[in-house]
Amino acid sequence: MQTPWPLPTTAPKDIEWRLPRHARSVGRARRLFREQAASWALPPDLTDTAELVLSELMTNAYRHAKVPAGREIRARCLLTADRLRITVTDADRTLPTVAEASPEDESGRGLALVTVLAQDWDAQERECGIGKEVWCELAYDAPYS
Repeated sequence: MQTPWPLPTTAPKDIEWRLPRHARSVGRARRLFREQAASWALPPDLTDTAELVLSELMTNAYRHAKVPAGREIRARCLLTADRLRITVTDADRTLPTVAEASPEDESGRGLALVTVLAQDWDAQERECGIGKEVWCELAYDAPYS
């Protein structure tokens, strides 16, 4: 029997996960990303950096979003010819700012890390009016398509 449509020859280059707003979702997002990075055959250094920035953005969404119970956090990864874009969306409209953590502080360095590791990042309110999205882009030299 012949298939009426062509079978895909590559994995999708755009993926999104919807996760509960819970501390365990940060680790789950990291595991899901690692699996996706392997299917995209991303190099280890890009995978490690992307996993770290995804973890920081997810942690911010979990810890700082002031939203009603039951709201989700969405994590999306989009791979283009020369960039990996990571976007984390939550239902809180408050935009994040880079904090200046002192050496004694146990937290507050997440966006500072993203600023150093990513080629670009930003945050904006979502077009639908509910919440915000925070994104960053990681550039790489070799195309992975």
